[in-house]
Amino acid sequence: MSTQQLHAVTGAFGYSGKYIARRLLEQGKPVVTLTNSADRTNEFHGRVPARPFNFDDPAQLATSLQGVDVLYNTYWVRFNHKTFKHADAVQNSIALFHAAKAAGVRRIIHVSITNPSSDSSLEYFRGKAILEQALIGTGLSYAILRPTVLFGKEDILINNITWMLRKFPVFGVFGDGKYRMQPIFVDDLARLAVEQGHKDDNTILNAIGPETFTYRELVQTLGSIIGVKRPILSVPPTLGFVVGQVVGRLVNDVLITREEIDGLMADLLHVDTPPTGTTRLTNWARQNAHSLGKQYTSELARRRNRQAAYASN
Repeated sequence: MSTQQLHAVTGAFGYSGKYIARRLLEQGKPVVTLTNSADRTNEFHGRVPARPFNFDDPAQLATSLQGVDVLYNTYWVRFNHKTFKHADAVQNSIALFHAAKAAGVRRIIHVSITNPSSDSSLEYFRGKAILEQALIGTGLSYAILRPTVLFGKEDILINNITWMLRKFPVFGVFGDGKYRMQPIFVDDLARLAVEQGHKDDNTILNAIGPETFTYRELVQTLGSIIGVKRPILSVPPTLGFVVGQVVGRLVNDVLITREEIDGLMADLLHVDTPPTGTTRLTNWARQNAHSLGKQYTSELARRRNRQAAYASN
């Protein structure tokens, strides 16, 4: 095994990367981050130096990874936008993998998604499958983590479901709402990532929490926990998407995409494997019920303001 000890985390000033970096620092590991947001306010007070991605310059990208033993890759985009696209994220991530190999990185811990498929009609899941194969093709030691929905104080989906429950008199679910998900606590994902960083064997793990909900059950459960009971209506997916677009314009964000609706309804956020996370969403939501959903969390706001810290609701 290499004697190098430096760990690199993409996006350590963001969401999941922050939790990975925090756990590494707690273990006394030196950590650097690769980021597009080097000036973002963060909790590390200089303990996590920032290095540039330089995706358009492979040599400089490899330089950013010099001396790194393990790379933890959380880099991705949630949806296509005029300023960022899935195709760009795939291309950039492949460049990152090749730069890691050129720099002598020993192992890559890569965050993917449940049920990726190179044959998927959904660009998100297809892109994640392409990246898994690209990583495997490098010949580097790897661990691929496949989470479903993440939850935590900085999360978007769970927070914004409860925000809508607080703000609107009814809540619409797409179709029958029986499609399932297994949310995992962001720090449980970080624990898995850091554990895998200490290993050498190649592995693919579903990163799922201990509770399984249908989408309808998730909304009902969250409403009960925050003390807001709303009628839950089944709506056609197209109508739900249109309503989501209207709400998105009101908050100047992308609330949900048609691909996300299709992925939900195809049951792609559910797998038949034992849980790897231990934190129950219901327990966490009860502990945070006083603040959960009090403010809307905007994906685009985080990308527009590269200096602002990620809000903890």
